[in-house]
Amino acid sequence: PPAHSRSDWIGPPDKHSNLRPVIFYVPPQESALERRLREARQEAQDSNQRFWARHNRAFRQEKEEFIYSRLKAKGLEMRDESGQKATLNAEEMADFYKEFLSKNLKKHLQYNR
Repeated sequence: PPAHSRSDWIGPPDKHSNLRPVIFYVPPQESALERRLREARQEAQDSNQRFWARHNRAFRQEKEEFIYSRLKAKGLEMRDESGQKATLNAEEMADFYKEFLSKNLKKHLQYNR
């Protein structure tokens, strides 16, 4: 941000977490209480970044493994004859989403706490 800026700056979504990073404004005469609040906000942002980056990475990996196992069970490859990536229908993917959310329920509860 420019030196004359007097507000927080919000960046584009991170490619791993999908969260928008924030560069917090630091006032020239920042009090100790303001600094503690800004640092707490930064710590929360960093924690959210780590959680969602790990979560999204696990989601993508498990999704690919699920698709591969379902296609393999059907005797299909990951790519069809034309080179297009093979997909599953919405009902089959709903099975994955339900399983993934159930498996990660405790992590989500802990995160929200």
